Amino acid sequence: MITKAVRIYGKNDLRLEQFELPPIMGDEILASVVSDCLCMSSHKAAKSGADHKRVPNDVAVEPTILGHEFSGEILQVGRKWENTFQPGQKYAIQPAINYKGSLNSPGYSYKYIGGNATYVIIPNEVMEQRCLLPYDGEAFFTASLTEPMSCIIGAFHSCYHTERGSYEHNMGIVRGGNMAILGGGGPMGLGAVDYAIHCSRKPKLLVVTDCNEERLKRAAQILTVNEAAKNDVQLIYANTDDAGKLRAITGGQGFDDVFVYAPVTELVELADKMLAKDGCLNFFAGPVDQDFSAKLNFFNVHYESTHIVGTSGGNTGDMLEALSMMKRGLIDPAAMITHVGGLDAAIDTTLNLPNLPGAKKLIYTHISMPLTAIEDFARSKKAKHKKIARIISENNGLWCAAAEKELLA
Repeated sequence: MITKAVRIYGKNDLRLEQFELPPIMGDEILASVVSDCLCMSSHKAAKSGADHKRVPNDVAVEPTILGHEFSGEILQVGRKWENTFQPGQKYAIQPAINYKGSLNSPGYSYKYIGGNATYVIIPNEVMEQRCLLPYDGEAFFTASLTEPMSCIIGAFHSCYHTERGSYEHNMGIVRGGNMAILGGGGPMGLGAVDYAIHCSRKPKLLVVTDCNEERLKRAAQILTVNEAAKNDVQLIYANTDDAGKLRAITGGQGFDDVFVYAPVTELVELADKMLAKDGCLNFFAGPVDQDFSAKLNFFNVHYESTHIVGTSGGNTGDMLEALSMMKRGLIDPAAMITHVGGLDAAIDTTLNLPNLPGAKKLIYTHISMPLTAIEDFARSKKAKHKKIARIISENNGLWCAAAEKELLA
């Protein structure tokens, strides 16, 4: 089987290459990749090369395939798994497989599996760890987005709180509490707002801040104050970094859970100032700088029991929760997508991801197309693009299964 894939050889050294996959072993699965969402973590891997914790030291001579938010279709199943998986099934991948304590992960560490490819070989350990998940939804891109949604869900579950006099950690955000998402206007922030509004353990107050007014405006149009109110959540969007003003929204009490969605020192320090007693600061954003640090008030750590948590990725349970909520129509991650492109757009997009406008960039690996903002389809002279534009317009300006189907037709 010939595959075409974006492989990493070192720092900022990504190459789109065509090569032959070996025949699968009895404990492996051959699959196509249809869609892959480009993640800031892939940008960090590309910038770091072999210095990245998940990228092998010998990547210069044994390159690996980049991309970990992907979905496709199973083509061939090895004997070991033929009673569990069948050709023709759609799938989603949980890349944080944690196999025997290793950090090895699809999209970083493997020669034959990653999202920026047309065909891949799924190794035995992915199935052993139950990280290959059957998916029966209509759109491939939705399955791709279950991975970033699982990261969001995992972060919510990682927060904890205690009762005075008890050392037991009550896991999860405070039900009916005050919550804030700082730097929440980006794609992951949108996913977090969607989940916070519609999950079973939701806050009573949710404040979302961002320094970009356009991002906040788009977020407010997609995830509305009225929709939050229907789910008993008071949602406030605010373009401010004034801790006093933000605390005033809570009547001076402060916030039980504060999520930091951008690796900015000032945001971390702002979050610290916003915490209520027993408040949990969740540092969600992964920095590139290994020396990233910020000042924290340790007087409050000691006397007010404020504390910090952080997670890198979700687990299979988080991904199954995301799939279940999507299937029931409780969350719609389509709001994350602002651009689509073909495999030939993956390298430049990955390398320049922090400098590009918009939110999530979605790659369809079997087509050739420049990275295109979904709002720009309406400006195209191509009949197919105009049809896609009409579909998007009828779907509240969001990417959708019908648009994907038309693009891939």
